[in-house]
Amino acid sequence: MEELGLHDAERLDRASLEALQLERLQWTVRHAYENVPLYRTKFDEAGVHPDDIKTLADVQRLPFTTKEDLRLNYPFGMFAVPKEDIRRIHASSGTTGRPTVVGYTQSDLDNWADLIARSLYAAGVRPGWRVHNAYGYGLFTGGLGAHAGIERLGCAVIPMSGGQTEKQVQLIMDFEPDAIMCTPSYLLTIADAFEAAGIDPRSTSLKVAVCGAEPWTDAMRKELEERLDIKAVDIYGLSEVMGPGVGNECVETQDGPHIWEDHFLPEIIDENLQQVPDGVQGELVFTTLTKEAFPVIRYRTRDLTELRPGTARPGMRRIAKITGRNDDMIILRGVNLFPTQIEEIALESPDLSTHFVLELTRKGKMDALCVKIEPREGVSDAQCIEAAKVLQHHIKSRIGTSVGVELVPCGSLERSQGKLKRVYDLREQI
Repeated sequence: MEELGLHDAERLDRASLEALQLERLQWTVRHAYENVPLYRTKFDEAGVHPDDIKTLADVQRLPFTTKEDLRLNYPFGMFAVPKEDIRRIHASSGTTGRPTVVGYTQSDLDNWADLIARSLYAAGVRPGWRVHNAYGYGLFTGGLGAHAGIERLGCAVIPMSGGQTEKQVQLIMDFEPDAIMCTPSYLLTIADAFEAAGIDPRSTSLKVAVCGAEPWTDAMRKELEERLDIKAVDIYGLSEVMGPGVGNECVETQDGPHIWEDHFLPEIIDENLQQVPDGVQGELVFTTLTKEAFPVIRYRTRDLTELRPGTARPGMRRIAKITGRNDDMIILRGVNLFPTQIEEIALESPDLSTHFVLELTRKGKMDALCVKIEPREGVSDAQCIEAAKVLQHHIKSRIGTSVGVELVPCGSLERSQGKLKRVYDLREQI
């Protein structure tokens, strides 16, 4: 890859990067302590003061921040700048309680656009390209966050947003974009729509897909790349930390997102909330280093992964693909499993489609899990039945628990229009 598009921070050696991180960490901790009542209270209760942060390791002395902290301070209690300095407000959907609200100063928005542009460049997108943006616009951070970064890189943005899948197909054919941004599950829906319209998905102008906002496997990547003749690259982010663009895979390696560590300090913690070394899986935690309006200190993301050395960007560490979230984990008869594990096994079958859901029910005193999955078009009934048996066997042998597998008609499961819901918990309805 040509050097022209690399940010200066991406060329830093590890020692220089960590010196920059420490300087910014000290600023962030003081900024949060002096301007956010929650942090002053938490720090005081923990017996720690901003002056105590002398090394990067001292971050472990600081208390964690959780989503519940953000909800309890709804709407603007976590803001660290005066209201008149806020230039944009985003919020989560709030489907499981009060939404989490995040704010941005102009400097925050500029940094965000720069980081999305950096992410897109790492993904192989180049200035002058047209980029079809199918992330949702509105309070969700994906659409507008991606939009600003596309423009910052010097590309033309096609602000389609999510949904209206037939129109997505039409505009991709008519406008001939070079790249697309959306969730991986929605890109599969778009591929299905191309085929339903009698168009080969491999015949489009698309070269790169920058996919994120939900966990996805390398098996899903292979499916997307083969069906659409593209490179599929993972973008990582979450609203509470910034939005998309906290990290990104590099197209030349496709080996997990490099975290932009000049802006975000990552940690991995175990079930005892203790920091673990790189290469050990646990929960991903972030401290922002440059956020003015909404600094977060040791925010528990609930995402499960591990930190690894950098490759295409040697100074920046990578995260492994997210295997799931603590709150997405299904405990079935004492065995922990994640939807991505089922996805990986299901996608190995040439006779089963990428469209499946997991239904949790209770039979007597025991929980039961059923995988409802569609066969691929044109596969015979006998092949489908055999494939379902093989899937059931592989789940039992590789994950360690028995599940039901139910074949459902092609097209009967709800298609993703953005983020895909995989798990339906019906236990309270039984």
